[in-house]
Amino acid sequence: MCVCVQLCLIDMIIYGALYVSGHSSVRWSRVLRPLLLVNVTEGRQLRRAFRSIRNALPQILVVFCLFIFSVLMFSLMALKLLSKRNLTTIDGTSYFTNYLEIIFDLYVLVTTANSPDVMMPAYNYSSFFAIFFILYIIINTYTFMSVFLAVVYNNYKKYLKEEVQQLVKAKRQKLRKAFSLLQENVGTGGAGETGETRGEPVVSRSRWTELVKQVQPSISTAHRELLWSVLDHDNKGHIGKQAFLQVADLLNIQVITLKSRPHPLQLWIPSLYESTASRVIRRIVQHRVFVYVYDAIILVNAVFIGLDEEDPLVSSAEWAFLTLYVLEILLKLYTFEPRAFFSRHQFWNWFDTIIIISALLATITNAALKSSGGYTSRQILDIVFILRVLRLIRVVDTIPSFRAIINTLIKIGPLMLTFGQLILVVYYIFAMVGMELFKGRVQVFAADSSDPAREYCGNPLLKGSTFARNNYCKNNFNDVVSSFVLLLELTVVNQWHVLTGGFTAVTHAAARIFFVLFHIVVVIIIINIFVAFILEAFFVEYMVEKTDLQTSLERKIEELNLCVEQEQMDGNLGAAMETQDNDLGSSEGGKARPTLMFKISSKRYRTMDGLLQRMFETETDLSADDANEETEDMNFSNPSFSPA
Repeated sequence: MCVCVQLCLIDMIIYGALYVSGHSSVRWSRVLRPLLLVNVTEGRQLRRAFRSIRNALPQILVVFCLFIFSVLMFSLMALKLLSKRNLTTIDGTSYFTNYLEIIFDLYVLVTTANSPDVMMPAYNYSSFFAIFFILYIIINTYTFMSVFLAVVYNNYKKYLKEEVQQLVKAKRQKLRKAFSLLQENVGTGGAGETGETRGEPVVSRSRWTELVKQVQPSISTAHRELLWSVLDHDNKGHIGKQAFLQVADLLNIQVITLKSRPHPLQLWIPSLYESTASRVIRRIVQHRVFVYVYDAIILVNAVFIGLDEEDPLVSSAEWAFLTLYVLEILLKLYTFEPRAFFSRHQFWNWFDTIIIISALLATITNAALKSSGGYTSRQILDIVFILRVLRLIRVVDTIPSFRAIINTLIKIGPLMLTFGQLILVVYYIFAMVGMELFKGRVQVFAADSSDPAREYCGNPLLKGSTFARNNYCKNNFNDVVSSFVLLLELTVVNQWHVLTGGFTAVTHAAARIFFVLFHIVVVIIIINIFVAFILEAFFVEYMVEKTDLQTSLERKIEELNLCVEQEQMDGNLGAAMETQDNDLGSSEGGKARPTLMFKISSKRYRTMDGLLQRMFETETDLSADDANEETEDMNFSNPSFSPA
């Protein structure tokens, strides 16, 4: 990091001196700025992603060399087959007569961006030449690109597994050292009940509690007591080394604390709220049929939204739907404790309430004003209707098969941010280089501009080009935002050869190297690594069963009668947005409920390291690490804790 800072400082001094003297200079240090982000403490996952690329790169290069060899061979065959036939493209230029041009066109064909245009002159000449392009596509587009993914996935997984193994071994080693620091001998320090071999090293409950307070100060006392009961399942008052080694994994499991509160109406008017009619209403609202009925209403409403809104029947139906939606919210607020209903993880409750209230206010305003022209209340109502269509997602979320996939994607979503950061770093580097190479080469004109230069993006070299005809003038490297948008378009691949052709026309044919290099780095390497990680993480979340430690924790929650019934936590999208503490609401049916209850979070993992360990725990061999445990020097002095 110090080297990067020094280089940036030198570049600033040189640039400033040249600027004062009236000379221009290349800001070469800009490409180093992302390295500052990579080297900060919080950039650990980003560094891991870069290491994964570096480790997988040798094998990727082997396949890439074979791929390039194949492209070169097919390009040579195309040159010999087609160069002497006097074929032309639709633009009138010669077809497949320049070897370097053929290489670029066939490379673009691998991405399918210029298909079938690149084949048509030869295909129109003779159907026989279609065989050449079909073989090329099968070998290079489908075979080699699939091999790229396989090699990237295999090597990425291999090196990532090695990193995770080292991470787990280091964690266990630190835990063993921590145990040696905290250990006491049974019977000599009041560590707990006797009955075991005298002198056996253990960690007492008081020391474990003090340790957890230091490591995880945010967890509640009830949560801490729950974790201790899992480790000390025999109620001895102390735990041994094997149990202590599970502390980190146990703390990494997300446990949601749910607070049970009585409904305000139960406190204010208990006789009415606990009456027979009130109980019947609450049972109806809590029943699954109630959900199904309103899902059906949402579907019918979606049909009516698509009809002519000026029709009196449709207009009246919207009022009927709004009335039903308002009734739904009121019944739910009557049944469920309001703070629980609007807790942070209840996504659909917030969404439905906001949409319904907005629709109600907009409909009332529209009926009162009857305005037209400009940004009218009718237009506001149209926006609300669009938002109400989004309620269809709630219907999809109630289907178990769909919900499982949606929840899995949501759970691994935060973990994908690492690769989002990686792509942003690479984007920034290429954006800085692109701005130095192409800034000002393409100009943008206002839509109502009458300037003739607008037809060729302000550069005569683009006259008659596909780039100018497609009005791609805004796709430029004139600023950072435009550069990022252009790089995103290049990542999508479609028409990337046209974009490349535009900047090649205003500079030099060698400019293609920049765009091809971007495609190799981002599309072939980084995107494939991203896909590899998503596949592995998705398999873990979607298919792998719970760990033994999670099972033990759930079993202990059930033994203490502090678990939440499954039907009360329906596992929909809201469950994937849980927070550490949630409101559960009041108990129903006269059945008393503990003040605090627990459940294992659907997200399960606090950190990305926890997910990575879960991904490779069946392949992580710690037997050798445990076998060498006795050879380590564990002679540490015991610490002294201050009174809590």
